[in-house]
Amino acid sequence: MTREPQTALPRGRRSFAVTAGLRDDAPAEPSRATIAVIGGGFSGTLLTLHLLRRCPEARVLLIERNQQFGRGLAYGTGNDTHLLNVPAGKMSAFQDRPRHFVEWLAAQHAAGREAALLDDGSFVPRQLFGAYVRNLLNMEMKSGAASRLELLRGEVVDIEEGRHLVLALDRGRRVAAHLAIVAVGNFPPEPPAVADPWLYESAWYRGDPWAADTLADLDPATPVLLIGSGLTMIDTVLSLLDRGHEGPLYALSRRGLLPRHHARRSVTPEFPAMALPATVSGLMRLVRSEITAARARGVSWQAVIDALRPMTQELWLTLPPVERARFLRHLRPWWDVHRHRVSPGVAARIDAALKRGQLTIAAGRIAGYAPGLAGIAVEYQTPRRGDRRIEGFGRVINCSGPACDFARVRNPLIAGLLARGGARPDDLRLGLDVTLQGALRARDGAISQRLYAVGPLTKGVFWEMTAVPDIRRQCELLAAHLAQRVAAARFPALEMPGSQAGAIPASPWLPDESFFQDYGTA
Repeated sequence: MTREPQTALPRGRRSFAVTAGLRDDAPAEPSRATIAVIGGGFSGTLLTLHLLRRCPEARVLLIERNQQFGRGLAYGTGNDTHLLNVPAGKMSAFQDRPRHFVEWLAAQHAAGREAALLDDGSFVPRQLFGAYVRNLLNMEMKSGAASRLELLRGEVVDIEEGRHLVLALDRGRRVAAHLAIVAVGNFPPEPPAVADPWLYESAWYRGDPWAADTLADLDPATPVLLIGSGLTMIDTVLSLLDRGHEGPLYALSRRGLLPRHHARRSVTPEFPAMALPATVSGLMRLVRSEITAARARGVSWQAVIDALRPMTQELWLTLPPVERARFLRHLRPWWDVHRHRVSPGVAARIDAALKRGQLTIAAGRIAGYAPGLAGIAVEYQTPRRGDRRIEGFGRVINCSGPACDFARVRNPLIAGLLARGGARPDDLRLGLDVTLQGALRARDGAISQRLYAVGPLTKGVFWEMTAVPDIRRQCELLAAHLAQRVAAARFPALEMPGSQAGAIPASPWLPDESFFQDYGTA
């Protein structure tokens, strides 16, 4: 196979050959499938690991546009106070090894006093989970599967469908594959619609709460407006407090709801073995009655919500479309704050900020912005139709949560798929429309045999597809489905279209020393 010239690497590093199929003179073997995973965050990395184990004959190409593979936005934070919102005992990457993450954590802290404090109920820094996922990829690359795994840093901007797939990357590069899975995760929040959106182009506004410059050059005394009052807002408040911010923080959302906290210790009961209602109102009555009964037994409401987890996706899939729409219209905000909770420690810091008056939570819809003598003035309308105006913000940060309306998402890959009709939004416009196996559905409803999606992109179909346990199960099922396809099919040789000059090779990613740092082998 033709190889690109490689830069000599220091001892301890490894290099990877250019993907077969990039050049006209190096086609892949006809019977060997090449699977491209677009997105190297948690969803894409975990799917890659399962594909390598389930598809021993397939080549897997993992493509990531950011600097680090295996972390993604959620687990790439460098802030130790950004904790997991799920206890460590539920964060294993493998369904059949539920304590794998806890065991890995214990191995990392075996020589320290922290080991005695770690258990299944611990809430640990999110960056530790990012290191765990990265370590799994590290171990896989050191194993015998390394010859079938190739990492490529770049952004996929388009997919051409012909005899096989051709993925167009930034900087004019192209790679070929037989199957591709879109695992690009969440998109930055969309700004609230206002008559004059001048603020969104100004230096006072930060549209991506995870961007490196979101809190840059911010005076500690500056009043800050946070659009949204959910988990992203909480992370931003923690980051501000950790930086020593002393100015007022004002969080504004449609209903002014804060995420609840996990119970410190709770036994999850089994939900009653009975027929479940097929209406939102019926389900609400059932959940409320179960919470009342649980409290009488000394069991927390959090435990009742957790007991619903094994059946949440099934309930969503079986609800009539009109009931799903009713849920989103009336109950979604309350479900989110009770279902997606924060650790007790994080809740205590937020409560303290509220009690001392530094943090204020308000309900209302933003109507517009105006420049003022002391900064930005924000006009908003309260739920009771009262108009209010708040003066003096030095920065406005959008913490309203991931964008869902793909008609407004600026990702070139998603925009191209939708424009050509190769994909379509789901009926509720929460993501892309897919089958139960994750195959993309075209504008006319046709089911793709080559393009799939995993993770938050599929939220409209499965609803619960943001937490690790749900994504883990989805990745395992999709890997099993693709393994059956790969075993039963014979794939054509990969050849780039057009002349050889048009087949632009994509340089392989060369891992640095930090990638191969051992985090343990548990």
